[in-house]
Amino acid sequence: MKKALQFGIGVLLALPLCGQPRLDRYGVPGALPVGVRPAILEGVGIEEHLGRQIDLNLTFTAENGYPVALKEFFHSGKPVILDLIYYSCPNLCTLILNGQTAAMREILPWTPGNEYEVVTISIDPNESFDLARKKKAIYLSSFDHSAPGWHFLCDRDGNAKKLAEMIGFKYRWDERTQQFAHAGAIMVLTPEGKMARYLYGASFHPRDLRFSLAEASENRTTMAVQKILLFCYHYDPKAGGYVLFATNLMRAGGILTVLFIGLFLRRMFLAERKKASLKTRGLKEGIA
Repeated sequence: MKKALQFGIGVLLALPLCGQPRLDRYGVPGALPVGVRPAILEGVGIEEHLGRQIDLNLTFTAENGYPVALKEFFHSGKPVILDLIYYSCPNLCTLILNGQTAAMREILPWTPGNEYEVVTISIDPNESFDLARKKKAIYLSSFDHSAPGWHFLCDRDGNAKKLAEMIGFKYRWDERTQQFAHAGAIMVLTPEGKMARYLYGASFHPRDLRFSLAEASENRTTMAVQKILLFCYHYDPKAGGYVLFATNLMRAGGILTVLFIGLFLRRMFLAERKKASLKTRGLKEGIA
C-alpha cells in the first residue's frame, strides 16, 4: 500500500510538468504562466445560444458556384448539423470533419438528405467554391453512402462571420501564421433554424449525435454537459507539432490520468483494509 501511494503521489506531482507546457503569446514554449491563454486566443471560443433563431436568409456560395440561402437546407422535420471550419485548415478542421463522418457512419440508417441535413461552411472569405467542391468529393467518397443532404459552402458577403456571431462561434485571424484561431465543435439546429445542441471536440459519440438530431427534430434544446475546447492554431517546427492543439489534449489527458490514479488508490486502500480486517478476524477466532 505504501508503494502504491508513493507511485500515485509521484505521478500526480509530475502532471503539472508534462501537462502544462509553458507557451509564449504565439504558442511556442516560453514563459507564459500556466493557465494563461496566448494573446491570439483571447476572445476565441464558443458561447452557447440555445434556442436562438439564425437568419435563414443569409446567402453563401454553394460548391457548384451558385448563391444559395440557408433556408434551402432547412426542411420540415429535418434537423441540421452545422460546421464552421475552413477547407485549407492544416489541423483541427480536418479532424472535426473526420470525427463527424465517423459518427455519421455509426448512426445509419439515418443519412444526410433523408433524416437530417449537413451544412459545412468555410469561415475563410478567400476560399473558392472549387475548393469546397473538392472537399465535398473527398468526404462523400469516404462516407461510403449516398449523402445528397451534405452541402459544402463558401463565404459570401461576409455572411460566415455574421452566422458565427449568431451561434456564438468566436474565431480570429492570426496575421503572423496566416491561420484562423478557433475552437472545435459542431452544432445541431432544429428544422426551423434554432440552436439545439453544441457538441465539442474533434470526435463525437454516435449516441450523442443521434440523440441530438432526434431532440432537434422535436424542437428540443439540450445544454452540453461536457465542454472541452480544442483550439486550432499553428504548426511550430521547434515543437514538431500543433502546439496549442497538443496542449489542450494533454490537459484533457491529465484530468483523465488523475481520475484513473484516484480510482486505483481507492481500490488499493479498500483491498488493504479488507485484508487487515480478515487478518484481525482470524486472530480473534484463533484466540477464541
